[in-house]
Amino acid sequence: MTDKLDGRPTAHSRVTLSRIMTAIDVNLYGTVHGGVLVKFIDDVAGAASARHSGGTAVTASIDEIIFLEPVKVGDLVHASAQVNWTGTTSMEVGVRVTAERWDAVGGEPLTVATAYLVFVAVDVAGHPRPVPPVEPDGPENERRFREALIRREHRLARRAAIQRARADHG
Repeated sequence: MTDKLDGRPTAHSRVTLSRIMTAIDVNLYGTVHGGVLVKFIDDVAGAASARHSGGTAVTASIDEIIFLEPVKVGDLVHASAQVNWTGTTSMEVGVRVTAERWDAVGGEPLTVATAYLVFVAVDVAGHPRPVPPVEPDGPENERRFREALIRREHRLARRAAIQRARADHG
């Protein structure tokens, strides 16, 4: 049996989910509701984190979601995720969402959203458990790993600043 803490390449966690957007996904403006895309992003990120960690992982935070283009009914939407960085029990997962327009033949899928989420691996009792380190495979994934460290530093600094402000004005 493989030791759970043996490193795993970035490619090990890569997952893509796809679905066609339908009329039930639409908001009042006639485009796909942002919440539908948020759930789709969370689903694919959860699959990537579970694959990397070898078990259950739960959403700890959504660091950032950027909606770049509206998604329309009939679009074939793909959400691709991978683990960019790992800590002791947590993982940052990057997600890219693309859409193939139903009414446009050929051409590259259009990037419609990007996101970064943090997941924590948990055991059957719901307690955090160790995750294998991610081993970036190639220059692009090494860049993603470095950028994930910057986002982590910003999350921790923001949390500390808020705690200081609460203590000062509590």
